[in-house]
Amino acid sequence: MMEVPHPTAGWEQVGEKFYRKTQLYTQVFDADLDLDNYIVAGAPYGGAVALYRDEEKLVAFAAGRPSKPSIDIYSCAGKLIRRIPWDKGSIKGLGWSEDEKLLVVTGDGTVRCYYDLQGDFTQFSLGHDADEIGVRSCKFYGHGLVALLNNNSLVSVSAYDEPRPKLLAQPPEGQVHSWSLVPPAYTLSRSVEVLLSIGQTIYVSDASECEDRFIDIGPFSHISISPNGKFVALYTKTGKAHVISSDFQTRLSEYVSKSKIPPQYFEWCGNDAVVIAWEDEVRLVGPGGSLARFYYDNGRIHILPDFDGVRVLANDTCDFLQKVPDVIEEVFRLGTDSPASILLDAVEQLEMQSPKADDNIQLIRSNLVEAVDTCVNAAGQEFSIHWQKQLLKAASFGKSVLDIYNSDDFVDMCETLRVLNAVRFFEIGLPLSYEQYQRLSPSGLIARLLNRREYLLALKIAGYLRLPTDKIYVHWASAKVRVGAEDDDTICRKIVDKLSGKPGISFEAIARAAYDEGRGRLATELLNHEPRAGRQVPLLLSMEEDEVALDKAIESGDTDLVYFVLHQLKRKLPLATFFRVISSRPTATALVEASARLGGGVVLGNVDEGQHAASHNYNQSGSGSTTTCEDTALLKDLYYQDDRRVDGSDVFVREALRQPEARTAADKLALAAKLLSDNAKENAFELSALKEATTLLRMQEAFDRDLHPETFTGLSVNQTVFKLIRLGYHGRAKKVQSEFKVTEKVAGWIRLQALVSKRDWSEIEDLASKNRKSPIGWEPFYTQVLQAGNQRLAATFIPKCAASGGLEPGATIGMYEKCGMRVKAAEEAVKFKDAEAWARLLEEAGKGTQEGREIERLGQSVFRR
Repeated sequence: MMEVPHPTAGWEQVGEKFYRKTQLYTQVFDADLDLDNYIVAGAPYGGAVALYRDEEKLVAFAAGRPSKPSIDIYSCAGKLIRRIPWDKGSIKGLGWSEDEKLLVVTGDGTVRCYYDLQGDFTQFSLGHDADEIGVRSCKFYGHGLVALLNNNSLVSVSAYDEPRPKLLAQPPEGQVHSWSLVPPAYTLSRSVEVLLSIGQTIYVSDASECEDRFIDIGPFSHISISPNGKFVALYTKTGKAHVISSDFQTRLSEYVSKSKIPPQYFEWCGNDAVVIAWEDEVRLVGPGGSLARFYYDNGRIHILPDFDGVRVLANDTCDFLQKVPDVIEEVFRLGTDSPASILLDAVEQLEMQSPKADDNIQLIRSNLVEAVDTCVNAAGQEFSIHWQKQLLKAASFGKSVLDIYNSDDFVDMCETLRVLNAVRFFEIGLPLSYEQYQRLSPSGLIARLLNRREYLLALKIAGYLRLPTDKIYVHWASAKVRVGAEDDDTICRKIVDKLSGKPGISFEAIARAAYDEGRGRLATELLNHEPRAGRQVPLLLSMEEDEVALDKAIESGDTDLVYFVLHQLKRKLPLATFFRVISSRPTATALVEASARLGGGVVLGNVDEGQHAASHNYNQSGSGSTTTCEDTALLKDLYYQDDRRVDGSDVFVREALRQPEARTAADKLALAAKLLSDNAKENAFELSALKEATTLLRMQEAFDRDLHPETFTGLSVNQTVFKLIRLGYHGRAKKVQSEFKVTEKVAGWIRLQALVSKRDWSEIEDLASKNRKSPIGWEPFYTQVLQAGNQRLAATFIPKCAASGGLEPGATIGMYEKCGMRVKAAEEAVKFKDAEAWARLLEEAGKGTQEGREIERLGQSVFRR
């Protein structure tokens, strides 16, 4: 059995810190694949590796290898994931986003974003400048990129999902020896900053300005920014490496490489050291110029930087170079006597059944909790499964001795390590470190497995970590409909059988994938299994399954969803076709009618006037100058299609009521009557009403013309008579009354109110004196005149009210009192022998006043005091 090396076997001391080289995989690439001929880009968090043949190098033809250009995507273990044919021109930038999207930038500024590892992509352009001037090179960060054009212009894209290329501040003219960028997360402006080596100095360009940092030790062949954005590493063409603060105020260290050959790579290894790599040598430079060297004898190496270290990729190996984590150093560093290292030794003694195990426990008894926690954390930082187990055994042994210990972190670490070891396996090839996994998150890891179509492992991990699995099943089914060779019925049956009963499954997403693949029938079949109508309907509309979409929306009972479908249908269908579709669906018809009444533009959108049935008399009058939001044109067309003549005439009547001109309103009413004339017997009442309304409008038109500036249009018959009397045109009022057979009682009320309104007291007196009887009685005269403030005239109607016999006995007392005539009221009180009313009147008048004495005199003969 091969002996497992001690963790310190791969350590190298760089200054005060230790760095380790961990071999992740061996025999990565075929021997005939010469990495020296390829441009290599690695995705962050141990992600995929993209290889593209360097166009500047001549390559001898090799049998068995593809002769056409391609971008080959491998795992870190050398497993070919996808070969993407490439024929779109010279590649000027090859990089990855944080979520493992592959970005390819061509010389004309075209950017392809491969959003999975299977060759599917979206495409956008960096703009006219990039197309005209040409791209020289590109740099990438989390979710954005910056392109350097041939005239030194800089184009930035801050998001791949919604790319909006923007020009940064223009750097000065001159050769750009090298350049790099600071991601927005690490700048004060929260905008990407670009560092360019031009001449002897460094220029920093952002969205607003380009500044000279006045560094006089250039030019620099390499510029590298630390992962935390705090430090800048510069490599001069004379072989010197400098590390300065990112604000360019402090020079921190300097290293002289003494190499006349410029390095191939100059990258940060974490935030504490810089990697300088040539074809077969890696130098790790720490603070103060401290150094460690690593040599590779079998072919060209490539450096793939990550935030906590670098991957070193060669044909026969893939290594991970990083600073030794503090917890690992605490446990394994030679000569350490930390509680965790003693606990690890205790478990080894326990395995050998040595009594020294108990001595070790007693030695660290007071620090046992700290030792357990350190061993748990150290297990997460180890790549070796053997040492993971040893550290977890030590932690388990330590916590078994403790009386009280919260084991949650221990359990979580066991779960995490099981997941990490599964994805680090060479068949998967995701060599995540513990910190990378924490940043990526379990859901991000599952997304990467889905891109590799490792569905079984993704399901196992999701189940193990108690995560939802619906996205995994949907992704599997979507891939199935894209690449499945079976017929539609077989694929549909397999998918439904597999996913039935699974919670949260979106058949709409699967159906959309099928539709995008050109399998419309399969998409329709899959949609039938989507329980949420809101998910079904939009896709059905995009598939031109309009009537099915409308039926699904109606079945859902969701009014808003039905309105959405109706709106979409009315926008794209001819109006006649639209009405044909809804005519057999009463619910849809009712909603269209309701929408038009409330304002069709709000719910269904405005209808193109050219679509209306202009040949029909519905629209002969036009839409008029209405102020309502009612879509009358749509209502007319709807009622015409359904032959609903009464409803159609109602629309014209409502339009007539809204017209400011009598002639236009009369024309509207005539059109309404014309609609009803075909069935005159059934619509006799409506036709009669329309005839009278038309007559009234004609008379009002004449009044408007003759009595200008007074207007009568829009008034009712009673209002018209009232206004004519108020203006003094009694003859015209009589004519209207006669024409519309206004009863004498109604006419009497109108006349009285009109005369009171104009305060024509003499006319009211004449009217009362000339007529012994009134069709409305005399009490309204008293009430109306009194309310108008004429108490004297109102009092003259009290005898007439009494004579008519319509008053209660003694009512005249209160009537005279309201008119301010207490003496007359007292006479009535004496007349009706109402002692209480008489006494009240006397008290209100006051005994000492003349009015009081008169009231007292009237009552002396009747009431005894």
